[in-house]
Amino acid sequence: MPALRSGHPRGLLLRRAAAILALLAVLAALSGCGVGPRRGGGAAGSVAALALRQRGEPYRFGGRSPSTGFDCSGLVQWVFGRFGYHLPREAHEQYRVGLAVPRARLRKGDLVFFRVGRGRQPAHVGLYVGGGRFVHAPSTGERVREDSLSNPYWRRHYMGARRILP
Repeated sequence: MPALRSGHPRGLLLRRAAAILALLAVLAALSGCGVGPRRGGGAAGSVAALALRQRGEPYRFGGRSPSTGFDCSGLVQWVFGRFGYHLPREAHEQYRVGLAVPRARLRKGDLVFFRVGRGRQPAHVGLYVGGGRFVHAPSTGERVREDSLSNPYWRRHYMGARRILP
């Protein structure tokens, strides 16, 4: 194949394609994307760490920030919002976002959902932080805290999990 001159349309197209691929590689590296799973790193680890830092914040029905307090779905929405993800406001709406994840395959940053009360839809959500634990805003009069999925109450009410982060 003859060498392409810099002014040749096909040569220009090839150079542009190479430049775009190089730019995409740089953006992927900066965004935490990589080949294979990353244990505790990347966006999932950062989401889990931010959720953990909210422990102790007061529960407030309808609350969506540290300054107002959090309810369960407000906590999840606020944490993911800090990373540019716009999630729906309520737990049952958040349950329709992302990919379903079996309990045995949970990763940091996954959303865990619980059926509480008499409804058929999830009414409570938390953020999985690893080690069988999750962070959530439990109820009026309490504070954001970390709990175990093995706790009999949460084990009995567990409904499923969704993965938002790649």
